Amino acid sequence: MNARAPADDLGASGAPALVRPNSLRAWLLASRPATLTAAVVPVIVGTAVAHALGEVRRGPAFAALLGAVLIQIATNFANDVFDHEKGADTHERLGPTRVVQAGLLSARSVRVGMAVTVGLALAVGVYLTAAAGWPVVAIGVASILSGLAYTGGPYPLGYHGLGDVFVMAFFGFVAVCGTVFVETGAVPTVAVLASIPVGAIATCILVVNNLRDRHTDVKAGKRTLAVRFGRRGALAEYAVLMLAAYAVPTALAAWHRAPSLLLPLASLPVAALLFRRIAASEGRALNPLLAGTAKLLLAFGVLFVAGLVLARPLGSP
Repeated sequence: MNARAPADDLGASGAPALVRPNSLRAWLLASRPATLTAAVVPVIVGTAVAHALGEVRRGPAFAALLGAVLIQIATNFANDVFDHEKGADTHERLGPTRVVQAGLLSARSVRVGMAVTVGLALAVGVYLTAAAGWPVVAIGVASILSGLAYTGGPYPLGYHGLGDVFVMAFFGFVAVCGTVFVETGAVPTVAVLASIPVGAIATCILVVNNLRDRHTDVKAGKRTLAVRFGRRGALAEYAVLMLAAYAVPTALAAWHRAPSLLLPLASLPVAALLFRRIAASEGRALNPLLAGTAKLLLAFGVLFVAGLVLARPLGSP
């Protein structure tokens, strides 16, 4: 096992930091904090929708946020172990350090961490079930199983080109609509529409990841959409998803006659710049653009939340 290894996704300076095996910093690296944006944004947008409908509940909102973060961390642990075991993470890896492949944590330790994190998520689910009823059980179990099945199990979703569908479904529709449900007891149309841009931009993060890794993924038998349809297909997918993301707040603003819902459009120039830079980049040069897409999701989400809060009351068509 290495004495130390670089953690190239830690540190504000962008310079690689040294991480000791089995340290707290190694566990922080395994949790992949930069990815947690995709867990937080759907919940805050769902809570903003509930607020705009005049039915926000703080306890379930906080529990939904905690549960989403725990499931995301468990998924990250699972990906670290399963990608290593399937040969997708090797010395040729272009993305941020994976702890098992780098020898920072053993596969057994990460599996235990995954089990503990899932257990904590289930405990949060017990509270949410008491607060919002048995449909929460289906939402929670489906989210956990899908997260683990992304790279694990007999038919790993990410290895068969279904990763994009998974992200759109669970980081968009399930997360946003599930949050609205635990706070209001219903899933109005505005919740479904609000979930589209969140899921679309979250999927764009995956698109950049798969675009970067498509050559090494071929060697590992990982048939992502970027592998199946190539570079041009991945760029087209990114562009379509971004167009969908920005079309929704525009439509909602017109539908509800609420100009504040146009606030997310303030981030459109950033999205356009990201697309141009992604189209001109390859390999490790895509790493900062992947992070930039995650930051765009956060910026879009915050602006969307502000727009929804200012648009209250929306009604529930």
